[in-house]
Amino acid sequence: MVLRRFFLRWLFPAAFLLPLWLFVGWIVFGGGSGWALLWLFIAAPAVFVTQTLVALLVRGRGTVRLERAASWRDVVGIGLWQVVVIALGLYDSRIFFPLLVLSVVGAFVLLWSSLAQMWNEARAGVALLHTTDGTGYIPPTREQPRPRVEGDVIVITEKPAAS
Repeated sequence: MVLRRFFLRWLFPAAFLLPLWLFVGWIVFGGGSGWALLWLFIAAPAVFVTQTLVALLVRGRGTVRLERAASWRDVVGIGLWQVVVIALGLYDSRIFFPLLVLSVVGAFVLLWSSLAQMWNEARAGVALLHTTDGTGYIPPTREQPRPRVEGDVIVITEKPAAS
C-alpha cells in the first residue's frame, strides 16, 4: 500500500520530470544529430501530455480517491512506461528506435487501460433494477453509519431572535 500511495503522489511530478530528463539526457549523452533534436521537440510535449492525462484519469477514479493509492495495474503499467522513457533519454543509438516504438505503443496502452478502468468503475457504480412490470429504477443509497462518539455529547440549539 505504501508503494501504491507513493506512486500516486509521483504521477504529477513525473509529468514535469520525464520531459526534463529527455532534455538533460540529450545534453549529457549527446543526442547529437538534428533529427534527435527534432524528435526531442516532439517527444517532450507528448510525454508531458500523456503523463498528465494518465495522472488525471488515475486520480479521477473513485477507488483511487477512496484508498488514496493507485491500483497495481497502474503501478506496473505506468512504471514500465516510465522506465522506457528514462531509457530513451540515454540516446543509445543501438536501442533508440525500438524504445521509441515501445514508448509510443505504451502511451496508447496506458491511456486505453486508464480509460477502461475508469469506465468499469463508473459502470459498476450504478445498479439499475427493474420492477415486475419492467420499469427501471435506481435503488436508494444506504445511509452511511455515523461514527461512534465516546464520552458526553453536548448539543446547543439556537433560539430564533424575538422580533
